[in-house]
Amino acid sequence: MGANSYSSDDFEAEFNTKNDTKLFDPLSGYNEIMTNFNDTFYEYLLRPTAQGYAYVVPQMARNGIANFFDNLFYPIRLVNNLLQLKFYNGWEETERFVLNSTMGILGFRDVAAEELGIKAHDEDFGQTLGHYGVGSGFHVVLPLLGPSNVRDIVGLAGDMWLNPINYIEARDANLLDSTEESIAATAFYTVNKTSLHIKEYDNFKKDAIELYPFLRNFYESRRNKLISE
Repeated sequence: MGANSYSSDDFEAEFNTKNDTKLFDPLSGYNEIMTNFNDTFYEYLLRPTAQGYAYVVPQMARNGIANFFDNLFYPIRLVNNLLQLKFYNGWEETERFVLNSTMGILGFRDVAAEELGIKAHDEDFGQTLGHYGVGSGFHVVLPLLGPSNVRDIVGLAGDMWLNPINYIEARDANLLDSTEESIAATAFYTVNKTSLHIKEYDNFKKDAIELYPFLRNFYESRRNKLISE
């Protein structure tokens, strides 16, 4: 599977398998094949890599690394909160970034949340488009990244320009000039995040009678909920 991870609490709160929502899914054949490909990739490559990594790296360190990356993604959250006119959330994101980058030692500790109760306001460009009434379009399963839809693919492309990882060693800040460092950083982020959510995905998968429609319906339901908040 891709980098997205969902907890069992997310599942129970946001999705009901009895809710057979009619979704526009003209690519269902392709999507099912790609879901199986992604799941195989997860089971035979990503999971063993993440488990080996977790065996070597203590959970405290892995949590710190996850905090570091969350802090690094501040521009994505800030810009999308501001685009949705959520100015107070944007201000809190800035507070979090300053506090965590200094007192939290480059973001390895989330002191803003731990000490002051200032939580992150996760927003992305797909949510911004949805906020302004852009429909989801049809469902698309992306290689390695997992479930998505037309709107969120456009959103993902927009967020790429705000992701600091994509500018590591880039000449003239040219996003199209991809670097090995950027790819390596993204892979490291994915392995670290996966190592913290292996059991959650296993528990999630147990509830699926058919994996593809289960993941599709959950993804669309979850995205709609996030956009409405």
